[in-house]
Amino acid sequence: MVLSRKWSAFLIAVGVWTWLIWPRFGVAIVNDDRSFAGGSPTSFLWVHALLIVASLAVGTTVGVLGVRAWRAAGSRPSAVEDSAAYAANSPEK
Repeated sequence: MVLSRKWSAFLIAVGVWTWLIWPRFGVAIVNDDRSFAGGSPTSFLWVHALLIVASLAVGTTVGVLGVRAWRAAGSRPSAVEDSAAYAANSPEK
């Protein structure tokens, strides 16, 4: 299956958005008063750190798939070229 350039761009945008949003959220979590108790990390920090890492992994995967789909969409012939090639190679009725 090959995605269109529009869907590929959407996937790339989701990957970029993920990397723009989640690191900033991580900074906010680290600076939150609930993140540390007596200098030790709390479960609040660990749970949010796990969510951030998982989200960045998913965002990276989606972005990479978007880039690969973008490249695949660019290397395939367009629908007009496909129909012209089919018409040129099809037997006459």
